[in-house]
Amino acid sequence: MPTRKKHQFTLGIEEEFQIVDPVSRELKSHIEEIIEGGKMILKERVKPEMHQSVVEVGTDICHTVAEARKSVTGLRTDLARLAMKTNLRIAAAGTHPFSHWIDQKISPGERYQGVINDLQQVARANLIFGLHVHLGMPDRETAIQLQNTARYFLPHIFALSTNSPFWVGRNTGYASYRLQIFQRFPRTGIPDLFESVEEFDNYVNLLVKTGCIDNAKKIWWDIRLHPLFGTLEFRMCDIPMRVDETICLAAIMQAVTAKLYQLHRQNMSFRTYRARLINENRWRAARYGIKGKMIDFGKQEEVETRSLIAELLEFIDDVVDELGSRDEINYVQTILAQGTGADRQIAVWEKTKDLKAVVDYIISETHHGLPL
Repeated sequence: MPTRKKHQFTLGIEEEFQIVDPVSRELKSHIEEIIEGGKMILKERVKPEMHQSVVEVGTDICHTVAEARKSVTGLRTDLARLAMKTNLRIAAAGTHPFSHWIDQKISPGERYQGVINDLQQVARANLIFGLHVHLGMPDRETAIQLQNTARYFLPHIFALSTNSPFWVGRNTGYASYRLQIFQRFPRTGIPDLFESVEEFDNYVNLLVKTGCIDNAKKIWWDIRLHPLFGTLEFRMCDIPMRVDETICLAAIMQAVTAKLYQLHRQNMSFRTYRARLINENRWRAARYGIKGKMIDFGKQEEVETRSLIAELLEFIDDVVDELGSRDEINYVQTILAQGTGADRQIAVWEKTKDLKAVVDYIISETHHGLPL
């Protein structure tokens, strides 16, 4: 009998950047200039978001983490050059340290106006910047089962990405204030368990039929079966400052998914937990990043977040070399040693008491390692 070929978990990575004036360090609603200048270079890989001070770039389908690194680096480099040509800069952080959402222009178009009409000020104030990672799935039924089990690890990975401690000029006390802004949207957070893809489809169809949503893309969970691409999309992370951090997080997501798929094929599926439990760890990750504690549900006790991250790395260790992502995942040790983006932003603030210096630091880190 022929041996069934192992599934290859391809990657697609989307990063949302701030458009910043390097003199005032404020956000600038200049997406159209960048889009116009990038049509020949970036083509369909660059697109606007609801606020005109946000620009998103997305890779093509990448078959390996190494390929994803090359694509992310290339996109950041091209975008940075386009911004510089218009005397602007790109910056990677989950929120801007002091610019106010009320000063930002909303992008035209039926899609964005529809969201504004529906959600009103909650949508207008949603001036945040995230990282989304798509992983190619063997089929939709498997994707739902992997969504169920992967939910447990979302707070662990999210904690490593935390990069938004400031909001409209204030130190919020959160490692990720971006999460506090976004969870005001409906249909966000940790999804419920779904027994099958049929149950998931019935849920989506009910929301559409009753006028709650007009399409499944308006389900904004931290992890979701993408309605168009057939991918499993991880959506919980702040955009990190460095390419190295983005690739590290994407590699962990790929490895977690590959390990859970391995168990799934062996009928040894990872234990699932209710959303109400996972949400406790999600809040702790947003508040404290990697410096706090989370709940070990198996032991039913608090443990250091760093300890749970170490357990996560041990859990995925046997699939990492096959995926070719050992070096990328080892970058976790640098994050643990130097701090997340939030930790590093706070360190600059404590040293300078100057939010413009924080913006300068974010811009510098965003361009770290780019061949400019």
